[in-house]
Amino acid sequence: MDIASSPSNPQASGPPSNRPSLRPSLLPLPPEPSLIKRQTARVLTFFEHVGVIWHMLTGSVRAGFRRPFEWRAILKQLDSLGVASVGIVVVTSVFIGMVMAVQFAFGLQKFGGLEYTGRVIALSFARELAPTLTAVIVGGRIGSGMAAELGAMAVTEQIDAIRALGADPLKKLVWPRLLASVIVLPVVAAFSLVLGFAGAMMITDLQFDIPSAFFFRSALAAVNMTDFLAGMLKTPVFGAIIALVGCHFGMTTKGGTAGVGNSTTRTVVVISIAILIADFFLTKFAIILWPQA
Repeated sequence: MDIASSPSNPQASGPPSNRPSLRPSLLPLPPEPSLIKRQTARVLTFFEHVGVIWHMLTGSVRAGFRRPFEWRAILKQLDSLGVASVGIVVVTSVFIGMVMAVQFAFGLQKFGGLEYTGRVIALSFARELAPTLTAVIVGGRIGSGMAAELGAMAVTEQIDAIRALGADPLKKLVWPRLLASVIVLPVVAAFSLVLGFAGAMMITDLQFDIPSAFFFRSALAAVNMTDFLAGMLKTPVFGAIIALVGCHFGMTTKGGTAGVGNSTTRTVVVISIAILIADFFLTKFAIILWPQA
């Protein structure tokens, strides 16, 4: 009898599928991508996100002017984004004004320029602190709420259900939030400007013996309408950034509840960075537009 065909040699007589194979753990791992490839992939992903957000902006604006108009949804978003943000605006604005007053007053006191405190604070609040810090602080709250709400709808397939019923998610979900953010943020920033200035005026009167009337008059003498507009005209752009980033990361959420948390975190980070970058370019634009401001 042939040894190769004997039953005592199962490796030879068994089918090829039963023969021992190389374990997956012993296979060579694929090489890691190089640093250039990783950075290139990140840049391409960034531009992909920018393209999707731009498409969301143009699509929601076109859809928003088609009937029926989403008045109830817009009013609901105005209430949830604006009225609900009053508390955090009051606290942050008053204490930021007090902190800035203390810092500027101590610094100017060393050089005998304590009477210029009102002018410096008024200019800094009107041009930068009120619009930018308000957008960063309130934007984190608004944007994270949008991302969490739309992310929950995405992972439970409610957005797909809206599409299946023949409705446009950009019109139903994005447009009301976008319009409400653009309307609310200038109002909130102006409210923050008044509160921050009031907090600074109060603390300088109590601690540095600068009369409130003198503080108010010197501040009004230093600030003109162009300074106010240079700050307030930034806020609609900041509002659009907040709404678009929050809706984008919310509607593209995947991975269940963990994905909702990741989208919320990414939204807050991206909104803060995008507002600061946009603030630089908008400030340069305001200086070009009003060179004598």
